[in-house]
Amino acid sequence: MSTTPPPRRRRPLTALLAVVFLVVPLIELYVLIQVGQVIGGWPTIGLLLLSAVLGGWLVRREGRRAWTELSGALRSGRMPARELADAGLVLTGGLLMVAPGFVTDVVGLLLVLPVTRPVARRALTGFAVRRASAQVAGSGVPGFPGAGRPGTHHGPPPGGRRPAGGPDVVPGEVVDDPPRPRDDG
Repeated sequence: MSTTPPPRRRRPLTALLAVVFLVVPLIELYVLIQVGQVIGGWPTIGLLLLSAVLGGWLVRREGRRAWTELSGALRSGRMPARELADAGLVLTGGLLMVAPGFVTDVVGLLLVLPVTRPVARRALTGFAVRRASAQVAGSGVPGFPGAGRPGTHHGPPPGGRRPAGGPDVVPGEVVDDPPRPRDDG
């Protein structure tokens, strides 16, 4: 008898990434063509190069600032949550700004600039908290939201039975290694 696992649901994040990798290049191509038709091909290429150079300079400056704040938080012994988020946002924004295209440049600029980064940080924090809460709630950990709800506890395996002693008992056997001869010599 073959036991095949049930088909897994597609995770929303995976679907979102697939859409992003398919849709964003098409949008970038459309915007590049439109800008090229308005200002010409060479000026469009020049603007792309200028945005990449400006993005590199801005990322280096803001990255240095984020690294300094992160190091300071670690030296003072406090949890560097804000600093880690800022460093991640600057890195992501920098990658987006180096990628060719005007749409990714705008999004990258919003992630890198110190004026707009707090908004992105709040969004990132909210996403991380929701994601972590969903993971904990689905794990059946007592004391957390969702623990004990129907569907959050994984029962016995299909076709199997729960081992005696309750849900926290793992069936197995103790195997002792045979004693090794001592080398006295």
